[in-house]
Amino acid sequence: MTERFGDRATFAVEIGGVATPGLRVVDVWAAGRRLTVDDNAAYVPSLAFYMRADAQRVRAGDLPACPFPGRSPEEIFGLVHADRTEFRERFWFLRWTEIVDNVSTYAYLDGDVVLGFRFWRDTHPVPEELGRFFTTRIPPEEFATIVENAVDALS
Repeated sequence: MTERFGDRATFAVEIGGVATPGLRVVDVWAAGRRLTVDDNAAYVPSLAFYMRADAQRVRAGDLPACPFPGRSPEEIFGLVHADRTEFRERFWFLRWTEIVDNVSTYAYLDGDVVLGFRFWRDTHPVPEELGRFFTTRIPPEEFATIVENAVDALS
């Protein structure tokens, strides 16, 4: 039985059954797209650590502010992604082990958490999505609560 935290249309984490000893089925959704299309078998101790770290970071307001005010989120994430300096690393987000290593994910605060991601693997099942940035907005408290509740369900 799968337990869902959040809303797939904005942001959700779904916890499924045991895949093999030490691994659980976990799906992550943002902007109506499943980020875990390539691998959803998660090693729970590592995943829980990274999820809690992001929830705490968001709760503490430790995400950077919008780097390019006045531009669209898609344009902002394109500019951040194209930057090859430490600047880009400040915006890295949802680096939650192998289950999401098929997407480049970034976030900033602009009242809400603004999350942007793009699929990069040539084997992505929806070719027209490759290289395109998708974005969603979620209140920080809501994001942190979704993630913390999902981690609690994993434990």
